[in-house]
Amino acid sequence: MRKTLIASLLVLAFSGSSYASIELATKNKCNICHAMDKKIVGPSWKEVSAKNKGRDPADLAAYIPKGGKDKYGKVPMPPQPNAKADADALAKWILSL
Repeated sequence: MRKTLIASLLVLAFSGSSYASIELATKNKCNICHAMDKKIVGPSWKEVSAKNKGRDPADLAAYIPKGGKDKYGKVPMPPQPNAKADADALAKWILSL
């Protein structure tokens, strides 16, 4: 019984964490160009995660508000200065996928 309760609490904790990150992505309008597992304008979040596997989340967090080009193709990512406050949480979430 105790193991079941602990497992349930862990599932809820990680589910809430993912939901909060999807909320942050929506709040910052990331979902206009990105989706979980398909390319829209920019790469999917899973593609970004795979490409940056093992890297420091701070690297990706710095990229989000500044934007960039030539990292995932010819379409540049415009700067997202309004996402600066959430960039660390977004980067950690994306890299956890």
